[in-house]
Amino acid sequence: MDFLQKKLQLCLLMIFCMTVVVSSHSKVYTPPGVPHLTDLFSHVSFEQSFSTSFGGSNVKLFNNGSLANLSLDKESGSGLVSKNKYLYGFFSSAIKLPSGLSPGVVVAFYLSNADVYPHNHDEIDIELLGHDKRNDWVIQTNVYGNGSVSTGREEKFYLWFDPTAQQHYYSIIWNKYHTVFFVDNIPVREFVHNNGFSSVYPSKPMSVHATIWDGSEWATHGGKYPVNYKYAPFVVSFAEMEATGCITSSTPGGVGSSCSKAAPSSVDPVEGQDFVRLSSQQSVAMDWARRKLMFYSYCNDKPRYKVMPPECK
Repeated sequence: MDFLQKKLQLCLLMIFCMTVVVSSHSKVYTPPGVPHLTDLFSHVSFEQSFSTSFGGSNVKLFNNGSLANLSLDKESGSGLVSKNKYLYGFFSSAIKLPSGLSPGVVVAFYLSNADVYPHNHDEIDIELLGHDKRNDWVIQTNVYGNGSVSTGREEKFYLWFDPTAQQHYYSIIWNKYHTVFFVDNIPVREFVHNNGFSSVYPSKPMSVHATIWDGSEWATHGGKYPVNYKYAPFVVSFAEMEATGCITSSTPGGVGSSCSKAAPSSVDPVEGQDFVRLSSQQSVAMDWARRKLMFYSYCNDKPRYKVMPPECK
């Protein structure tokens, strides 16, 4: 009897350990401490600084334009686009994702110039991908330089919190030194500008976009789980929007134009020392995020690339 009891306890322990391993990405972690770059800049108004890009009836502004709710339903998704175009800068928003089952739903906060350069556009993406499990989301980061979707450089991460419970910060640094992606001020990825492969680095003026849309064909397990509109509308909240940097021309000739600082700061996101390279604290935090939470990198995708991109070597 004692032997059977011990065996049962051992089996229960093994099942518990397997459960922890399988579901560890949804556990709450305590990330390393880092400087809060999101505290350095003032917020911009959605009402004054953005226009509706699509799905007008699904865009709702509140609190004098400081909060934007975007929704996806059977009729349409929705989106906002900045009135200014930027040649470099710091871009951030506090985002609260839709709760419940959300397979196929894509929430995006990104920079793009596809409207001006349809065949060789630049893009810097934060895409939050809905899941077939309740309140479980994935963050995908991506970079295009003079390319198309076939030349993207995706990396995917689990989050260390429930992104549907409250707002969390998602941020981007883009300058001539590097592009860095942040979640709650933790850097999760750095894409360094290298003259050896400068053609793949975003270099032309881009607009800031905030959107929600139907990504059923690819977003959740390669399109296995489409959007279930039984749970619609899916509503995402954007707040505390920051867009500080080099405001420039929207025309193709704008690459060489001068910058106009809409919100001058002692910490310059274009040239300031705090934005040239990651601090030791930030480097430690990024290592933590990549070890704990990254589950896909294009640099490890040998079936996709016969010859690895140069920055992977």
